Amino acid sequence: MRHILSRTLAALAATVVVSLLLPVAPASAHGQLATSTPLTGTVVREPLTQLGLYFTEKPASNAHFTVTGPDGSRVDNGWSFGEPKRLDKPVQEYSMVNGVFEPRLYHTGFPAMVTVAHWPAKGRYTASYLSVASDGEAVRGNVTFDYQGPSTPAPAGWVVPTAGPDATLLAQAEGEGSASPGATGGPADATGAPASDPAGATEAQRDGGFPAWLVPALIVVVVSAIVLVAARRRPAARGAVSASRRPIGRAGKAAEARKVANAARKPGNRAGGRARGGRR
Repeated sequence: MRHILSRTLAALAATVVVSLLLPVAPASAHGQLATSTPLTGTVVREPLTQLGLYFTEKPASNAHFTVTGPDGSRVDNGWSFGEPKRLDKPVQEYSMVNGVFEPRLYHTGFPAMVTVAHWPAKGRYTASYLSVASDGEAVRGNVTFDYQGPSTPAPAGWVVPTAGPDATLLAQAEGEGSASPGATGGPADATGAPASDPAGATEAQRDGGFPAWLVPALIVVVVSAIVLVAARRRPAARGAVSASRRPIGRAGKAAEARKVANAARKPGNRAGGRARGGRR
């Protein structure tokens, strides 16, 4: 029983490991962040006047951007569209076409230039963004970096911004409104090109829409079948061992019977025989 339990636990652990190693189904959203200036996780040593967030398509005109300092207060002062630039490394995104994820490479980044009013202190800064892509999916995230440059004063008459995303953007991001390309800024001038053999697209996805969830399901079924077969073979093996021991026991009994018979045939021990007398 312990062996069966250990085998079952090992099989389940193997199933979990394999499931974690399997590629996750790609997201279908467009317009995701491709790169930024500065990059997330880097150290900035000079007081930048603007941060550049580059997306795979033009951000929505009502997109919302904020920059917060180490103490949590905002230091952003509005944003504007920048000049598109060619990405150093193309970004691959997926879209659902007839139930199949189709890969697409994007070579151009469309920036949102976020103005930084001042740098009050050294520490971690976070640039947050919220937009809606041309397919209606929300585009949101953060870029964090460490500022180790000199402190700069706030401009004269500057007021800390407190406004959040407008109601239309929030409704679109939550899927409550229609997000047409015209309303969201659209993928104007996008230079996406179909990928010839993109990394991350499985052979089944390229050849015919093999469902990604079916692979772990098949693995679970196979592992369960192996466990059941192992559990059934265990009693049979015990029976075989017992059967193999029976001939040995019978042979021992036969040997004992022969010993008794031989002892009975010895002279003087025969039933009804006369005892030999002594010498005259």
